[in-house]
Amino acid sequence: MPRDLQVVVRQNPSADYTRLPRQAGPYGPGEDPPAKGAPPLDLVVTLRRHGDELHMSAFRPGERTPRTRTHGARLAVSAPTLLARAARLRTVWRDLLIAYDPDPLAHPYPFASTVDFTPLAAVVERRVAELAEEGRYLLETMLEGPGRDLALFRDYLHRTLTEHGSLRISFDSDLHLPWPMLAVDAERPDTWADFLGYRHQVEQTGAAYPAIQPPYQARTKPVTSLNTDDQLTGVGRAPEVRKLLEDRSQLTVRTESELLLKALSCAVLDEDVMYFWCHGQFVANDSPYEQLAVRLSDDRHIDADLVRRHRRRHLNAPEAVFRPFVLLNACHTGQSAAAELEHLGRALVDLGADGVLGPQIQIPQEFAAEFAFAFLDLYLTGEFTAGEITQQLVQRFAREFHNPLALAYSLHCGIDSILELNP
Repeated sequence: MPRDLQVVVRQNPSADYTRLPRQAGPYGPGEDPPAKGAPPLDLVVTLRRHGDELHMSAFRPGERTPRTRTHGARLAVSAPTLLARAARLRTVWRDLLIAYDPDPLAHPYPFASTVDFTPLAAVVERRVAELAEEGRYLLETMLEGPGRDLALFRDYLHRTLTEHGSLRISFDSDLHLPWPMLAVDAERPDTWADFLGYRHQVEQTGAAYPAIQPPYQARTKPVTSLNTDDQLTGVGRAPEVRKLLEDRSQLTVRTESELLLKALSCAVLDEDVMYFWCHGQFVANDSPYEQLAVRLSDDRHIDADLVRRHRRRHLNAPEAVFRPFVLLNACHTGQSAAAELEHLGRALVDLGADGVLGPQIQIPQEFAAEFAFAFLDLYLTGEFTAGEITQQLVQRFAREFHNPLALAYSLHCGIDSILELNP
């Protein structure tokens, strides 16, 4: 008697293009951009490194390109120069915002001690204009140079980034750059709208395809974890973040590295969200190359190699499960070390994480807790993707608090990450 065979898709490298929740058709030159509120289009930008040379290309899935090729060119700038300019941009953000201290006695470091910058709105607007100019400088440095191919690519990318409304952009890059903090000259009176992270949904990719894992089973209540330092439990809205996770999810709290490493060593670590509320820093490890590490309540530094060591045995195990969306709310956890070595976010994605969100610069604890509450409050509804939420929060913090720090958060993969819940 014939019967239907059960088919399970174990790996689908094209999933990024086949299960987009809000995919829209392309439009060509001379056609009107989508109306306000229309679904965003997709743009994929690749940045490949060959030694110190860089090649960049871009395309919109489904778009007709000249002679069926993608738009692309070899860049004139070298990889070390571009990395140095990116490090400079992060430093400028730190100096203009976090380190701003006009009145040390009365109100020390006003941008680091509060979330609402409205009382200093005039100062903020001037600094945001300068930061936008710095972001444009980095993007223009990346694309400047002689040659017809580079000129054509530069024109195409600028036109796409400025004329086509909100996009969903995946920067598939060998270099980890502060993409949301880059800016374009949109010739608009609102300087905030020049930043890529304000105008568009932005993610940095470049990791391998995630490990093969069992089919996902949606549940009625998400499973989450809070990996934290006890000394930070009372900072800002941190208690409210914990209560939010307790009320709306099945929460596990870890304050010691031993508990976290033990969990990572298990084949099945089936959490929907892993939230890190802890310290992040670069550690030399008695070598000339620093590695980014986080630390919970104890003194153990948890870096990419330690995470890989505890998880690697399960990388291709058929029964293994590890696919959380990770919010790394610790200083510098969104960026890699100066030597562009493997960083913690990249390691988690390689091991199966659905996406990693973390800051590019040292974020004040008050703002970090506020950002976490706002992000998790939306993500736990299961109604929005991580890409949608990050763009919403950039615009919300700018509109309500004159605060640009949400632009410093970088999404490493996960633009389509969404919490799937049963009704």
